[in-house]
Amino acid sequence: MTGLVTKSTGSWYFVRTEDGTYYECRIRGKFRMKGIKSTNPISVGDYVDFELEASKETGVINNIHERKNFIVRKSVNLSKQTHIIAANIDVAFLLITADNPPTFPGFIDRFLATAEAYNIPAVLLFNKIDSYGDAQLEMVEELFQIYTDIGYMCIEISATENFNIDLVKELMQDKVTMFSGHSGVGKSTLINAIEPTLNIKTAAISEQHKQGQHTTTFAEMYELSFGGFIIDTPGIKGFGVVNFESHEITDYFPELFALKKDCKFNNCLHQKEPNCAVKKALENDKIAPSRYFSYIQMLSGDEEHYRLNTRSEM
Repeated sequence: MTGLVTKSTGSWYFVRTEDGTYYECRIRGKFRMKGIKSTNPISVGDYVDFELEASKETGVINNIHERKNFIVRKSVNLSKQTHIIAANIDVAFLLITADNPPTFPGFIDRFLATAEAYNIPAVLLFNKIDSYGDAQLEMVEELFQIYTDIGYMCIEISATENFNIDLVKELMQDKVTMFSGHSGVGKSTLINAIEPTLNIKTAAISEQHKQGQHTTTFAEMYELSFGGFIIDTPGIKGFGVVNFESHEITDYFPELFALKKDCKFNNCLHQKEPNCAVKKALENDKIAPSRYFSYIQMLSGDEEHYRLNTRSEM
């Protein structure tokens, strides 16, 4: 039998067959011995083959179909391992909030670079737009302009006020889409606004730390009444990039990639090299300082301090 993995709890996988039947499945041990340095060799969005066990109520997964793409980050506690967030994604939405909790440019840039690396179209959703004061609105406007100029689709939304939700739904129709972002940015609230019948649990923001409380423990895929599927992912504090070679990182920043051909050296890393087109563009305000800062942080492999890339460094 073949099906689509809609939920993973670490040891069990919920698999949906074409007729809409769901089965709880385990995986064979061999998947953990194929040299996959991932905490989860199977992820939500994977298509798998499985055999029903004697009870006919549970199954065993024996094959993973080839993925068209997937999005991955470093595992939180196991730095040498990776965690596949989801697979076979048509559009990845990153929810961004200016405050309560704040989303810093360094986090956004690492998410976008990873999406670029794995050929996943990304859309930025600036949520809670109805709740901001002048300072937060100014921050949103600056970020909106930076990423729009690069070529990313950016949408201001309010999940609670139903602002621009129909536009988001149009982008989701008949596609497999994913919502990601920090805890507390409103992923579950947005999904409930898009598909009220799902009634996904939400939680309040911690006033002390301005952080969200984790309401989504595992990634889970939901079927949409207007066509397609949405993958809700656990809130993440950091986004550690993986498998990026130094000379490739420029390729995952579209505005830097467009300039690299004009550098004097083909292997220019845009640091101290002479006649660097990227550095010249930076000096002439042609590229955003926050983006260049994110690039340098990724180039240096600095996983601990990239969240310091705040608005003051833009």
